[in-house]
Order: sequence, then structure tokens, then C-alpha cells
Amino acid sequence: MVEELRPWIPNLSDRVDAAMRAVPRHLFLPDVPLERAYGLDPVVTHRDADGVPISSASGTATVAGMLQQLDVRTGHRVLEIGAGTGYNAALLARLVGPSGSVTTIEYDEVVAAEAEEALSTLCGNVTVVHGDGMLGAPEGGLFDRIVVTAGAWDIPRAWWEQLADDGVLVVPLRILGLTRTVVFEQVGACLCSRSVAEDGFMPMRGAGAVHEQNIPLGVGPDLVIRIDDDRPTDASALHGALDHPVAVSWSGVSAPWGWTEHLDFWLAALDGFCRCLISREAVDAGRLTAPKELWGSMGVVEDGTLAYLTTRTRSGGDPELPKYEIGACGYGSQGTDLAGRLAERVRAWDREGGAHLGVKVEAYPIDAAPVPASEVLLAADKHDSRILVLAERS
Repeated sequence: MVEELRPWIPNLSDRVDAAMRAVPRHLFLPDVPLERAYGLDPVVTHRDADGVPISSASGTATVAGMLQQLDVRTGHRVLEIGAGTGYNAALLARLVGPSGSVTTIEYDEVVAAEAEEALSTLCGNVTVVHGDGMLGAPEGGLFDRIVVTAGAWDIPRAWWEQLADDGVLVVPLRILGLTRTVVFEQVGACLCSRSVAEDGFMPMRGAGAVHEQNIPLGVGPDLVIRIDDDRPTDASALHGALDHPVAVSWSGVSAPWGWTEHLDFWLAALDGFCRCLISREAVDAGRLTAPKELWGSMGVVEDGTLAYLTTRTRSGGDPELPKYEIGACGYGSQGTDLAGRLAERVRAWDREGGAHLGVKVEAYPIDAAPVPASEVLLAADKHDSRILVLAERS
């Protein structure tokens, strides 16, 4: 398993490597074949009554990457939000050693009990707590490291209070529908990002659950518009949008495989930003234009009209590294105009540096948050924190 994930984490530390070789992952996935237990892919372990996944074992490369970013040292006190199977807590216990400790909090009572049972045979320095991780560790105290293994909408006050002054927080943070795993370190009143990486996680439940609207359109449905943060949207006005012919606007911006890291933050600054989930059946049947990413292309909605990103292949160039031009397709009475504005935003991203642009994230307590400066790409106010996303040029 470790040899297979090493190409994905080329700088994997010796300590993380040793921990992953030492902890038997199959003990935390007792009903899963060994090939899957030691594979690279995530494994869903629990579903709700509707069959929706609510708990899983993260892919091993994701696990290794987060441990690498967390930089756990011998003797550290670590707080984990989201015990899941307990496998990650076992790795953390190995990294902190007998002089350190791990507290892991799990929202689901059944999942917590299973994790505790699996951990009891391996680790004497792990405490499993059934509760809401947004409230922090019930015994209080400070932690050298806090790691969150579920998609979090906010950075709650409890995490601020329980993170040591020189501590590190690693959290998959959801910002206007976009999730990034952010490695934060404390700089005065600010949690400042040390690194920002795209990844996907199960959403947090309980008090930290994400508030999102899902607006289905067309048969099937053909398309679902997903909007975060309860932003006002006239869902009824959108129901006739797909009856209009598509309007496509091409940006003239191309990228290998259409890869445009962090472009979505430039789009998120637009009013009406959303994610559009388009069914493969609707694309195959010719009812909708293929999106840039079938799993959820970025887009905007406005006054009964919607537009989302699409791509087309460009001729010439390296056949091993084909280029795709980024465009936008619009549906609704103002589809041509909205698609054109979305394509122009892609051009603006390219003019600013495109693929050479990165982002940094700053978080502040909501009652002490600064007013965003002009260079801030976007700001998102949560219950306990204000999140600022800033462009960073390499």
C-alpha cells in the first residue's frame, strides 16, 4: 500500500511512512476484502436510510498527505475531529508515541463505538469521544495539532480556543461551495494558511453541517444547481431555463487537460456563483452541453438564467498532453449574456496569471475580523469566523 501511494506523496516523511507500514488498516475495515482495505481508494463504511454515504475511510494518499502536512511530533497532544474507522487516530497515536496523546471525536454513536473497539486492541493513548466535534474536546486543554477529517463549513470558537499558540490546524474548509484542505498556523489573531490543496471529504454533520440549496431542473433531473450559505435564489424562475437553446461563449483560454487550479475562486467572486451537477444521461442524449467536470462544473445563476463551464479540445500540440479550451454555456432568456460574462471571468483569471496563480487563506474570529482589502479575492462570513481568500502569484 505504501509503495503504491508514494508516487502521489513523493516527499513522504520517514515517520509517516513507518507509521503507515506499522498500523494494520484491515483491522479498521473488517468487512472489506484485503485488496480494497489496502488499496488507494476511499471506502464507504456507513450510509443513511436513503443510501447516502455518511462515513468512510479516506483514500490512503489523502491520509498520508494530511499527516505529512500536520507534522506531528513525539509527545504532541492531538485532537482529531471525525474518528471514522479509527485508522487515522491509530496512525496519530503511533506518531505521538507513548508520551503523547490523541483525542478523537465522532458524531455518530455507532461509528464511534466501532472505532473505539478497533483502537482498543492497538492503542493505549487514544481517547474516543462520542459527540459533536464543533464543540471541541470536552475535557478542554490545549492541543499542539488539530486535524479535521470531514468537510467543515466553519472554524468554530472551540478550535480557536483549544489550539496551542504554536499549533497547527489542518481542515478541509468549505468556502462558498469550494472545499480546500488548508494547513493553518497561528499568527497573532489570524490563522494563516501554510498550504492550500484541493480535496474532497464527507461533509460534517451536527452543528457544523453545511447549509446548501439543491435545485433540480429537467427530467431525471438533468441538472442540479447547488448553492451554499443560504444565498437567496428564485428557484421557481429557473425551472424553464433548460427549455431555451444553449448559448456557448469561448474564452480563448486553454490548459493541458483543461486543468485550471483555483479558477473556481475567481468565479466564486461573482454574484450567483453555484455548482452545476449535470447527469451523464442528459449529455449523452444531447439535452445538455457537456460540462467541464461532470461531477460538478462551476457556474452562475441570475434571474432565471444559468451558465456553467464547458470545454473543447484544441488541435495540435502534444498528444500526450492535450489542451482544452475553456468556455461557458448558458441556458435561459439571458443565456448569451451570462455565458459571455462567465467566459470573460475566465479570461480575467488568465490575464492575472492563470495557472501560475495560487491562493492563500486567512481566518479571523468573526468578532475581530478585518474589513477585506481590495486585493482580497473573496470573503465569507461564517458563524464564528471570517474567511478571506487572497490571490498569490508564484
